[in-house]
Formats: sequence, C-alpha cells, structure tokens
Amino acid sequence: MDCLPAALERAGNEESWAVADAISAVLKNSEELHSWRRCLLSACIKGLVAMYSNNKDEGKQEVERSMLLRLEELLCVVEEVDPDDWCNLVKTGLKYRYRDETFLKVLNVAIQLLYKKESSL
Repeated sequence: MDCLPAALERAGNEESWAVADAISAVLKNSEELHSWRRCLLSACIKGLVAMYSNNKDEGKQEVERSMLLRLEELLCVVEEVDPDDWCNLVKTGLKYRYRDETFLKVLNVAIQLLYKKESSL
C-alpha cells in the first residue's frame, strides 16, 4: 500500500489502478480513507502530467480519458490538491491538451471545486 502511489505516478501503469480501487474498497469505512484518497489524487495528477509529457501527441486518448475521469471523481471527494501538483497539471495539460474536450471539461470542474470562496488554494 505504501509503494502503490509511486507506481501509479508512472505513465503507462493503468492496471495498478485496479489494486488502488481494491484498497479503497477495503478502507471504505476506515479513518485512513481520506488520506489514501489524497495520495491517489496526487498520483493521478502526476500520472497525467507524465502521460502528457511523454505522449505530446494525443496517442492514448482512452487511457487519458479514464485517468481524467478518475481525477474528477477524486477531486469531488477530496476537494483539495497540492498546489505544485495542480500547477504542473494545468501547465502541462494546457501545453499539450488544450484542444482535448475531456481535459478541458475536467479542468473546468476542478477550477469550480478548488477555487470556491472557502478553498485554501
């Protein structure tokens, strides 16, 4: 469980998310669930940044789409993100995926969530 977030950060490691989902299911009623989801959110953002950096053309659209939907889901639950991770995602995403409809939709949802008046970001 401690090593999984680092593995999730690497581009092309989509099958490890099934293990992360299983751990989330086990932690469902646990106090550790929120901190686990924060780790997953950070790993998801870093994984997307790695994908965008490695695949400057839009080659793995379905994998990216599933990661973006996972990001949206995690953001809705956690509602906070590391500012450095957020900055890297926005910068890299807008650089390489500024025409990708799914990226832009998730970015809009994230902005609405993260930049509420009561948000610390």
